[in-house]
Amino acid sequence: MSPGRFRTSDRYNQQKMAPKFMTDVASPTEAEPQAECAELHACPECDLLQRLQHITGRETHGCIRCGAVLFRSGPDSLVVTLALLWAATILFLMANSFEIVTINMRGNLSDVSLPGAVLALWQQERPFIALIVLFTTILVPAALLALLLHLYVPLMLGLQPSGVGLTLRILHLLRPWAMTEVFVLGALVAIAKLFNYGSVQPGPSLWSLCALMPVLSAMFTAYRPDDIWARLAQEDDPS
Repeated sequence: MSPGRFRTSDRYNQQKMAPKFMTDVASPTEAEPQAECAELHACPECDLLQRLQHITGRETHGCIRCGAVLFRSGPDSLVVTLALLWAATILFLMANSFEIVTINMRGNLSDVSLPGAVLALWQQERPFIALIVLFTTILVPAALLALLLHLYVPLMLGLQPSGVGLTLRILHLLRPWAMTEVFVLGALVAIAKLFNYGSVQPGPSLWSLCALMPVLSAMFTAYRPDDIWARLAQEDDPS
């Protein structure tokens, strides 16, 4: 037996130990008719290349080695993702256009917006923190939304966006750096402490950021690059 092949008993035990939601993994050397009705998927966690049978209905397919979700079927992900993307874009623009809080200290009113918070940190000689807030709370979310709009709007209009592969790679690299929830948590802690010094009223920006977090989470849950490639394949082959 060659070292690169599993014995039948080993393969059975490996599939038996896998979670119930996982799909069977077809070997590339199996019969050709079965290979024609399956699609190759690389696990995003362990890079194992697996063949998944065509998905029907609502199913979830996972990696037989590490358990990571490979594919989750459901409603049209392109439509759902685009709807959530427009909602996230509106909330993000509101979060950067209005004040986060309004503070009343002995009759002196002052308010601060999200860009104003970055500027205030810079003026207080804290450039490193200011750059971190600017990058993780403003620049990265803006870039993610812009890149997704670049992909989804042309697709829904029946057009082909340019640089799809590069755009998807950049999205994959930027996603871990979007830390809106960390900023909101820090803002809530700061607001709680400011109550000891005066009257603090949360502004529209703070509520927009709070609403943006679940919308972004739902959007990236519905976001599936495989559906983007499938739509592009349909555009290339209208038959």
